[in-house]
Amino acid sequence: MRTVLALMNRNRKLFFKDKGMLFTSMITPVILIVLYATFLAKVFRDSFTAAIPDMITISDKLINGTVAAQLTASLMAVSCITVTFCVNLTMVQDKTNGTRKDFNVSPVSKRKIYLGYFLSTVANSLMVNGLAFVLCLGYLLKMGWYMNTADVLWVLFDMILLVLFGSTLSSIISFPLTTQGQLSAVGTIVSAGYGFICGAYMPISNFGSGLQKALSYLPSTYATSLIKNHMLYGVFREMERKHYPDEIVEAIRNTLDCNPVFHGNVVSVNQMIGIMMGSIAVFGIIYYFVTLLPDGEGRR
Repeated sequence: MRTVLALMNRNRKLFFKDKGMLFTSMITPVILIVLYATFLAKVFRDSFTAAIPDMITISDKLINGTVAAQLTASLMAVSCITVTFCVNLTMVQDKTNGTRKDFNVSPVSKRKIYLGYFLSTVANSLMVNGLAFVLCLGYLLKMGWYMNTADVLWVLFDMILLVLFGSTLSSIISFPLTTQGQLSAVGTIVSAGYGFICGAYMPISNFGSGLQKALSYLPSTYATSLIKNHMLYGVFREMERKHYPDEIVEAIRNTLDCNPVFHGNVVSVNQMIGIMMGSIAVFGIIYYFVTLLPDGEGRR
């Protein structure tokens, strides 16, 4: 275990030493917050108000708080996954600069080497997304705060699950890559496409029924819904406190993807947590067996 921790610390230090990669990883959540607040806030607001009947009056503060919570939840859902591809660059860099050749002739097993890459990816991603979460909390304070301590802790738990999910996924995808250009191309594709398929850019409830059914098979759908549920829990609690009709609150939850459906059944929060843990376990096992392939480096 001491060897694995040493490798993890070595990879973490390389991440901090590479100022360009560090700056890119740090600035990405900031850019996302600005872009989300600028371009998606109106889309989310329109989607939310469309679910409210004309006879129901909701204060601007509650509307702004709901939109801000949905916005920040969507941002964190994307950031926790895409940032892992950024910080996982060390695995590919070691192949590019020949460092892996030194590792391969050392008395350190491939299993420990790749576990070190994985753990450093988790640690660095949590740090970057922790900064993003602090910025998101500041945005919520400005727009409308309805969370309590338990809600914040649940969102932190969701972030850990999402980072573990993203780290296993990025480790599997990054394993066969041999150049930084390949990883950059993969990262660009993931950054551009993941937000759509997970329902971050636009609620899945706005998609066609066929696409909704297809996306219900992806764990990313439940990852986004999970963090939305905990980020918006205080908003729904406030609506209940003000005695809004249950059917209206439920309609809003459906519109904001807080009640994802699989084969006609609503997936509960506990089931979403189970899905994420199961996905992490499956991808973790796949990553383990992939690292046992000949050479342990993928294609040369």
